[in-house]
Amino acid sequence: MRYLLLFLVLIPTALLSQKAEITKTLDAWLKAAADAQFDAYFDSMSTDAIFIGTDATENWNVNEFKAFSKPYFDKGKAWSFTSLERHIFLSNDEKMAWFDELLDTQMGLCRGSGVLRLENGKWKIAHYVLSMTIPNDKVKEAISIKKSLEEKQTLDLRQKK
Repeated sequence: MRYLLLFLVLIPTALLSQKAEITKTLDAWLKAAADAQFDAYFDSMSTDAIFIGTDATENWNVNEFKAFSKPYFDKGKAWSFTSLERHIFLSNDEKMAWFDELLDTQMGLCRGSGVLRLENGKWKIAHYVLSMTIPNDKVKEAISIKKSLEEKQTLDLRQKK
């Protein structure tokens, strides 16, 4: 009975520890961008990571994202996102995690979501999606603006196929 109680105490503790490590990884990643620390930012990502930004054309593998991001980091000012709320979920084997978060950004409130993978004892961001949020009562207005802005972009994307 004593071993069962110990087991029941240790399991939640292990999960909290993993979630704490994931939180540290994500917070450090956001801070590295705010501090324009290029190497620290990209060291937090897996070598096969994908970053999807707010623009329909922003679906990059990690090397493409590095090329896009480098000029911003080189100027000493990348982007500054602060997590306001975050939810983390772990796979049963605790080697994969996924999360969603509400972010305070220079674009206003945004939503980030992603997947992390445990690699050699370190959590690495393997997939990240950044989305702008729109209040429900402003969706029609946003759609109207969006349609006028993306007509050319949609044509360009269709022509690429």
